[in-house]
Amino acid sequence: MPPQGVTVVTLKTSAVELQRELPGLVSARLVAEVRPQVGGIVKRMLFTEGSHVAEGQQLYELDDAVYRVAQRSADANRMSAETALETARRSADRGAELLKAHMISVQDNDNLQTALHKAEADLATAQAAADSARINVDYAHISAPISGRIGKSAVTQGALVVANQPQALATVQKLETVYVDLTQSSGEWLQLQQELAAGGKGGSGSEVHIALEDGSAYPLAGQLQFSDVTVEPGTGSFLLRVLMPNPKSLLLPGMYVRATIIEGTLGNALLAPQTGITRDPKGNATAMVVGKDNKVELRSVTTSRAVGDQWLVTGGLAAGDRVIVEGLQKIQPGMPVQPAELGAK
Repeated sequence: MPPQGVTVVTLKTSAVELQRELPGLVSARLVAEVRPQVGGIVKRMLFTEGSHVAEGQQLYELDDAVYRVAQRSADANRMSAETALETARRSADRGAELLKAHMISVQDNDNLQTALHKAEADLATAQAAADSARINVDYAHISAPISGRIGKSAVTQGALVVANQPQALATVQKLETVYVDLTQSSGEWLQLQQELAAGGKGGSGSEVHIALEDGSAYPLAGQLQFSDVTVEPGTGSFLLRVLMPNPKSLLLPGMYVRATIIEGTLGNALLAPQTGITRDPKGNATAMVVGKDNKVELRSVTTSRAVGDQWLVTGGLAAGDRVIVEGLQKIQPGMPVQPAELGAK
C-alpha cells in the first residue's frame, strides 16, 4: 500500500510576547465612610443616593440647637475674659508707673503683673472653649470628606445618631479611576523567570488590558502600579495592583474581571500547534513527528504555556521538526507516511 498521507507543520523559532491572564477584583481608588462626630437628630438629608457629591458638600443636617446655645455661652465667657484682661492690663500698666515713682511696693506691682498673666491665661481658655463650641456646631452639618459617588444612606430624617458610631451614615467612593487587584501565583512567577533565563527579556508590564465579566473587552488600558513584595502563605500568591481609568463608571467596586498583562519577550521561542500535541493516559504531552525516511516518530514533549492556539515548547522538539497535525488517527510510530506541509498548495 502507498504511504499514508499526513499534514505536518515544520517548527521554527520566533520572537514571542509572553502574556499572562490573571483574575482581578475592582476596588475604589478612594473610599470614605461618612460618620457623625457629634450626636443629634437628623433634620435633613441633603443629597440624592447614588449621585456624585463634591468634597465639602453638606450631606446631613443635625439638630444643632443645643450646640448653638453652648456656643453663645462660650462666646459670652470669652468676652468676659477679654474684659477682665483689659482691666488687668491697665492695672498692670499703672502699677509699673507707680513703682517708678516709688508710690507702691515691688510686691504690689508683682501681684498686678501676676493678675495680668492670669487674665491672659483665662482668655486663652475661654477662646479654646469658644472654638470647641463652634466646631461642634460645624460638626452638626456633616459634609462629604472627598468627591465621588455616594451610596445609599443608612439613616433617614428623624434618626438619632451619636458621635463615632460604628455604623457609617453613607459611603463615598471615587470612581473616575479605580484599582484592579490581580492575583498571581508564585509558581507562575518562577516559571516566568525560568522562561526568561532561557533566552528572553522582561517586559515593563506597564500596560494592562482587562475583560469584563461577560467576556467583552474593556476599551481603555490600565497601568501597573506595583507588585507586592510578600507572598500570601495561605494561597501561595501575591498582589499586582493596576490603575484603570473609569470615566463612564463602567467598573464598579466588587466586580470581577480578567486582566492580560505583558510579562516579557522570548527571542527564540519554539511554538507547536495544539492540534499536534496530545496527551497519553498518564497526562504526559506527546507529538508525532515525521523523522528520517519519512517514518513516524513518537516524541515526549515538555510545554510551559499556551500562546494563542499553540503551545510554547521547552523540550522534546527542535526547530525543523515536522509535527503531524492531521491524519493522526491513521498512523502509528514507525509507519512510513507521505507528509504535506499545512497550507501548501
